[in-house]
Amino acid sequence: MADWYSRPMLLVADVDAASKFYVGKLGFSEAWRFAEADGQAFVAQVQRAGCEIILSSQWPDKVGMGMLFISLTAVDWKAMPRALAAGGVVCTEGWWGYRTWVVDDPDGNQLFFPDPDDPGEG
Repeated sequence: MADWYSRPMLLVADVDAASKFYVGKLGFSEAWRFAEADGQAFVAQVQRAGCEIILSSQWPDKVGMGMLFISLTAVDWKAMPRALAAGGVVCTEGWWGYRTWVVDDPDGNQLFFPDPDDPGEG
């Protein structure tokens, strides 16, 4: 069976503002964007270490409804809250049957980072 490849899409109000958050605050880089003739982007892709996310403003009635799980190494997971706080990003502790860090983007989409050392309750 062939490998599957996934690029989740998060719906945002303003692609430029969202990309600025993901690049400037979370350390992603922008891989590509598609803009109208006036320069206003309505789709872009950000990426970091194999994690690719499409940001789109094409469905304004669904902005901020996204939830995305991102796996990290144990070392990166433990360092994450301090690293994000240094950049002004709030990282809260959450629970999904195991410990997880939760980051809300400016549009309300949530990124979940599960603790790789927590076996969960299950």
